[in-house]
Amino acid sequence: MTILSYTTVDVFTSNRFEGNPLAVVMGAEELGTETMQKIAAEFRYSEITFVLSPRDPANTANVRIFTPTMEIPFAGHPNVGTAYVLGQQKEIFGKPVRDTLRFEERAGLVEVALRRVEGRVTAATIRAPRPLDIGAAVSEETVARCIGIDSHAILNSTHQPVFVSVGLSFAVAELDGPASLGAARPNLTHFQDAAGPNAEGNHDFSLFVYARSPEEPWTIRARMFAPLDNVPEDPATGSASAALSAYLVSLAPEQTTTRRLTIEQGVEMGRRSIIEVDVVKKDGVVTDVSISGACVPVMRGEITV
Repeated sequence: MTILSYTTVDVFTSNRFEGNPLAVVMGAEELGTETMQKIAAEFRYSEITFVLSPRDPANTANVRIFTPTMEIPFAGHPNVGTAYVLGQQKEIFGKPVRDTLRFEERAGLVEVALRRVEGRVTAATIRAPRPLDIGAAVSEETVARCIGIDSHAILNSTHQPVFVSVGLSFAVAELDGPASLGAARPNLTHFQDAAGPNAEGNHDFSLFVYARSPEEPWTIRARMFAPLDNVPEDPATGSASAALSAYLVSLAPEQTTTRRLTIEQGVEMGRRSIIEVDVVKKDGVVTDVSISGACVPVMRGEITV
């Protein structure tokens, strides 16, 4: 019998019971992947993490991320939340916890900077582990069917629906306003149909839709649907926010610029989240993407395996 400790936090919020919940599990070195997956399914959060000792002692930890159905190479809120939890500790695996953490993940090394207020960790900033990757286009009709809206509500003046990634792939599409965004309802059957021809290989078809105004183009309201991952809707998706932000800045006319985007998500679920994304573009190429957010602790407990 193995007893594991866990902590849950709400991520991308300063208010308990808002944002995106995350469970961070410690002491799972002896567990196999199958058992980790069962624990993730038991929590039914969009993701949970297992913090393991690093393969390279120069790094802080090896972090494995699981949705209710599969292990994934990278995600935003699990990294922010895991860093926040570790930041409350004086040491991890026998080493003092510094203000910069390095996580070994399937997508590569993820660097996380802790943010403190009066010496107390309140938030974290992570750097996306991979450069912007623009994948296959997705038809407007596919997007419309998946979320039950009219295809005319999908805008293509800036970009057509398309897969983008900075570590994890999402289909992204712009809608014509908050009303269309609020009307979206995921349809499992159509998501299953979409996953067949469109899946990019590293996780099932997940759809990130958003709306913004011409007056404030860098302030975005978004929703993310992943019913094939047993996540009908996610209240905050840092990896999707980072990928979308990098893509939008790549399309901007400025060849060299630094942009901060604010993405509000989870409002329709009653779990409002605020995700800050900073994107650096040099000579027409996005060179750096970072994701920031606050966290608040919620629960502590033990799992018996």
